[in-house]
Parts: sequence; C-alpha cells; structure tokens
Amino acid sequence: MKVILAIVQDKDSQVLQEKLVKGGFRSTKLPSTGGFLKAGNCTFIIGVEDEKVDIALEVIRKNCHTRSQYVTPTFLMPEAASSLAEPIQVQVGGATCFILPVEKFVRF
Repeated sequence: MKVILAIVQDKDSQVLQEKLVKGGFRSTKLPSTGGFLKAGNCTFIIGVEDEKVDIALEVIRKNCHTRSQYVTPTFLMPEAASSLAEPIQVQVGGATCFILPVEKFVRF
C-alpha cells in the first residue's frame, strides 16, 4: 500500500475531490499554503493499493492544471522594491505528488 500526498491549487481541489470519489479513491483534504506565491492550496492524503497508484496519479494529472499568473517582481524579490518593474508571468498550478510506502493501515 502507498499514500499519495498531492498538493494542488484551490482552484482544482473541488473537481479533483469529486473525480477521486468517482474513481473509488478515499482521500482527506487539508488546506495548505504554497511557499512560492503564498497562495491557497489543498493537500490531499490518498491511501492507494500498490496496483492502483498509476490510476490515482492519472486522475490527479487530468484534473490539476497549470495556468499563467502575473506577479510583481517585488513579490518574488523584496530587495527589488525600489525599482518600478512590470509584472512578470509565472506558471502556477498543476500538482506536486509524493508517493510514500505505508507500513501498516488501520481503519476504526
């Protein structure tokens, strides 16, 4: 058995949660905050049998999308606050997944 920790943007979390349920995957959804843009994320904890890991990852891949967002360079580099730089475009979103082995699983 494995546990997948999937960190996704808030914008994708509701659809992902619905698709995971539809695919027969149980999950726990936790609010989290990203380190890059300090934006709202959700972290899904998903217990998965070894043979279904790829199926779960495919559900995540299909429902978590990258998108472009504009940020001011001062947001990324506070030392640049004195310059009047224009916003820059960055890619955000998608999913970051960690797959970890589970030694034991117990449900009460």
